[in-house]
Amino acid sequence: MNTDLIKKYNKAAPRYTSYPPANHFTEEVNSSNYEEAVRKSNSFKPQNISFYLHIPFCKKLCFYCGCNTCPMGKANQVKSYLAALKTELSRLINLLDKNRKVSQIHYGGGTPNAIEAQHLQALNQMIFDAFELTDDAEVAIETNPAYLDEQYLLDLKQAGFNRFSLGIQDFNKDVLRLVNRDPSAMPIADIMAIIKNGQPNNAINFDFIYGLPAQTLDSFAETIEAAAKLKPDRLVTFSYAHLPSVFKNQEILEKRGLSDSNLKVAMYNKAAMILAEAGYKAIGMDHFVLPNDELFRALDSKKLHRNFQGYCTRATTGQVYAVGVSAISQLEQAYLQNTKSVDDYIERISQGNAATVKGYELSKQEMIVREAITDLMCNKVLDLESLAMRRNISLDTLKNSIHLDKNALAEFEADNLLKMNANRLEITDAGQLFIRNIAASLDPLQVNPDRLYSKTI
Repeated sequence: MNTDLIKKYNKAAPRYTSYPPANHFTEEVNSSNYEEAVRKSNSFKPQNISFYLHIPFCKKLCFYCGCNTCPMGKANQVKSYLAALKTELSRLINLLDKNRKVSQIHYGGGTPNAIEAQHLQALNQMIFDAFELTDDAEVAIETNPAYLDEQYLLDLKQAGFNRFSLGIQDFNKDVLRLVNRDPSAMPIADIMAIIKNGQPNNAINFDFIYGLPAQTLDSFAETIEAAAKLKPDRLVTFSYAHLPSVFKNQEILEKRGLSDSNLKVAMYNKAAMILAEAGYKAIGMDHFVLPNDELFRALDSKKLHRNFQGYCTRATTGQVYAVGVSAISQLEQAYLQNTKSVDDYIERISQGNAATVKGYELSKQEMIVREAITDLMCNKVLDLESLAMRRNISLDTLKNSIHLDKNALAEFEADNLLKMNANRLEITDAGQLFIRNIAASLDPLQVNPDRLYSKTI
């Protein structure tokens, strides 16, 4: 990888897990808009429902974390939070059309497995009792393997979970110690065996982060080689996003040493090479899957999609209805974000109110821009004619909706990051690393950006 290109394009840009990005949300959309927005979403496509449930509690706080988390508090606070979560979920279920099917349920945090599995089972059961699930519905949970044992895993399987994300982050214990994270309590191979036993179709993800203190090219390669030998269904290599002005705990890592952009690129490239040799296929910016995975088939047919839960197919994606502190509902026409304070969340729900404190209502133009950026980020191709037909708009309307900066695109093409003709943009292999930069060049909101973002590398 050309270090001059890294220096040139390593600039701040959105991650585009949503469009517009969450830092454009406004308090003008709040609890007073919640019920109408949810009811209205019943008449929008996609018709499938995706539930997200946020468990904020962690037994230890990792210094790299950029999620909305809090240390395990007193037992009464956890109990009150779970009661509020069930109340909010019940109210949400009452607003949704019961003829719609659920295609995804996802638990994130925090550390969802920091609480007893019986609470997760009760929440799942509320959804199972109210809706029919699609045949290929995914019931997923993010876990910290430091707090998994055999009985807990069996309880999760009994609760209906069929995809398990193991937040390993690194197999190197020195790296984990520096970022305040405990290693797995059991051998990862044993965890995998328990998950697959009797239910071989259960899926397993491994999550890793590169760019952390004490990581070297060789040490991260050893971690990825060890992971590849275990053959998880999916593997994710996240680039550490350093924003200490937003996440104060990250200031600690500055004193412990962080990788520069050149080393991060080298670690990513080495990991990608190891995984390719092990038979994995690259998906989007940071995911790797086995060739029989539905995500690879979707990418191959240019039908890959993504939401806040991660990559999915256009066929299985749903509007996201989120419950819990800081959770963001990702509806077709609006975003609704809950309060980030656990105590405030409990108070709002206990008083019979929605917990929404900010959000965003999308214009027709922003819906067009969102789909264009999603196509490019997921499938590495933006076919303007195809998108115009899908949106039932003219090609000129589409071109006028996005920020089609011909000079910027020509520069990307000159640097071999992009191939293009009049109505088609295609990301090259070299351009994959800079896809956020290319997506930002299409974004009208980035013409004069006034928000804070992490650097692309």
